[in-house]
Amino acid sequence: MSSASQTQALLRLMAWLSPAFPVGGFAYSGGLERAVHDRLVSDALGLRDWLSTLLTHGSGWNDAVLLAAAHRAVGRPEEIVELSALGLALAGSAERHLETLSLGRAFVAAASAWPHPVFDRMPKDCPYPVAVGAISAAHGVGLEQALAAYSHALVSQGVSAGIRLGICGQQEGLKILQGLEALAESTAQQAAGSCLDDLGSASVQADIASLRHETQVSRLFRS
Repeated sequence: MSSASQTQALLRLMAWLSPAFPVGGFAYSGGLERAVHDRLVSDALGLRDWLSTLLTHGSGWNDAVLLAAAHRAVGRPEEIVELSALGLALAGSAERHLETLSLGRAFVAAASAWPHPVFDRMPKDCPYPVAVGAISAAHGVGLEQALAAYSHALVSQGVSAGIRLGICGQQEGLKILQGLEALAESTAQQAAGSCLDDLGSASVQADIASLRHETQVSRLFRS
């Protein structure tokens, strides 16, 4: 790929995983709101630990494995359909299912502003990481770069949710982003060499928080 093409792919990746990209990620906390309510996360250090666990042992890791698989399968539509079904089946709660499906649909719709035949091959119900993986590959975005950006976006969204929930300030949030930068990079490197056998999580508290959030009366987020 030429340097100009690499720059174009980078610019698209930056746009697609920017907080301003219209996928509605601001409406979801992935169970963090319930964790704050239950005092499982009460400060910036707790938020950093929560996000690092998701990234390495929770939904963030599974998302990375699915993204990598979709990136490699971009030329095989039937595999993308199978990966989409698997990604939705892995959702541990109704809200997690809603989150990944809604973000995936919104991502496909918004990214279609950059025309490509891949959009004609995408299933209607496509979870977020599968959509990002397939569309990134179709536009020439490198796998490891897509994984790193996706992991960083997950951390960034978690920090934003933490600030809105009042458990940290903006400066503390920036320190969390800086502190987890290396972890996002190493997770991307590991996920780039993963296969579907590497799927699995051990973030039980996060899964329970996501389930308990479904019955929470007063809330800011949809998950």
